[in-house]
Amino acid sequence: MKKSICVVEDDRDLREALGMMIQFTDQYELAGSFENAESAIELLPNLNPDVVLMDINLPGESGISCVSKLKALCPDLLVLMCTSYEDDDKIFQSLEAGATGYILKTEGPVKIISAIDELFEGGSPMSCSIARKVVASFSKMESQNKVIESLTLREKEILNLLAKGQMNKEVAYQLEISHGTVRKHIQNIYEKLHVNTRVEAVNLFLKR
Repeated sequence: MKKSICVVEDDRDLREALGMMIQFTDQYELAGSFENAESAIELLPNLNPDVVLMDINLPGESGISCVSKLKALCPDLLVLMCTSYEDDDKIFQSLEAGATGYILKTEGPVKIISAIDELFEGGSPMSCSIARKVVASFSKMESQNKVIESLTLREKEILNLLAKGQMNKEVAYQLEISHGTVRKHIQNIYEKLHVNTRVEAVNLFLKR
């Protein structure tokens, strides 16, 4: 029995090309195609497809938002982002929304079909350039976590209060230390985190 695939892509030529690509395979069939997120959210769940090929840059609601809503309606649905974006934020937003794989349109039909095959084998297919970005990002996060862990307990307490929007004077009052001591701790925090402002320090602290 063939597995069913849906396509969400606003470019008509590409949408039709992806549909034909699916139809030419022996193991898959095209269940439906949509030009925007709104129609996909309304109609796609009734088709009960196994996989959705999802573009990101759709007119109106984005493909990332569409993934999130479709996964809420169909938790077992497998979503493969098929896009031209290599932006780090969009990659992770897509994965957080519930996408299982992320492949670039430029990979071509053979690689896209191979990625769908990998989904059914329990994998999370990604274009090589995307996989490198993911690995690099996790490596960076691990490095940042180590830097955060190098802070003393007092420095973490101060950063936590700064993250809540407290000023130096309020931090000093709450921790029962002098204003000058707070400034010294903040200076040490900046040096350890290699930042120059409290905004940078807080952002790094919150992303750990």
